[in-house]
Amino acid sequence: MIQFDYIDISESGDTLEASIRPSADLRNHYSEISRQCRESRDAVIITVNGRGDTAVLGLQDYYQMKSELELLRTLAEAEDDVKHGKVAPIQNSFDDLRASLLERKNG
Repeated sequence: MIQFDYIDISESGDTLEASIRPSADLRNHYSEISRQCRESRDAVIITVNGRGDTAVLGLQDYYQMKSELELLRTLAEAEDDVKHGKVAPIQNSFDDLRASLLERKNG
């Protein structure tokens, strides 16, 4: 028997609310679970033999989560570039861009 109503996934104290439902409910009550995910914007954890197996969430939340993850990856790459000196001062970049544009215009 699962004994929790939510899963705390954040160190900041924010929680992702999640209902816990057996796999039979997904099969027998799909429309109810789908509506719950869309309306409450909470995940539903599907269990098999009493153990968490799958997380179900609304499509809007899925795409939001994917875009936030991509943003975090991009920020991590940028931080890594700064850490390893793979960046140039913005003024140098603008100067190079201007020179390239002038060369194209005059050339």
